[in-house]
Amino acid sequence: LYHSSAKCYVYLLDVLVDKRKADYDTFSYTWESAFRASRWFSRGWTLQELLAPPTVMFFSKEGKPLGDKASLEQQIHEITHIPISALQGAPLREFDIEERMSWTGKRQTTREEDKAYSLLGIFSISMLPNYGEGKESAFKRLRKEIRE
Repeated sequence: LYHSSAKCYVYLLDVLVDKRKADYDTFSYTWESAFRASRWFSRGWTLQELLAPPTVMFFSKEGKPLGDKASLEQQIHEITHIPISALQGAPLREFDIEERMSWTGKRQTTREEDKAYSLLGIFSISMLPNYGEGKESAFKRLRKEIRE
């Protein structure tokens, strides 16, 4: 799905560029700490949104541009532990299976099986979801599909 996308726009609702004091004077603060802590980086399904398109544009809650995947690659690497070469578009098959699996390490999904299903695009495979099978079974099926 995302692999044919040219650009992905990411609106980070938990990243503000401008904050207001109690007296409503606007003051500048660094949004980078909020960017690093953004919930977007902990969601399972956003991994494909980050890696598949060549360009990912990040915007603050106010709609102000924060940068793109290229200009923020060092921060994104530090947040996700995904190699910079993968962020730059290196073919994902160049990274071994365990490394790609590790990219979901701290990511969370609403349904436990989605942690495995969110990797389907990373491995360029198709597999029907079977909700209720549990995380272990979903990962077992995923590994089987990867080997085939």
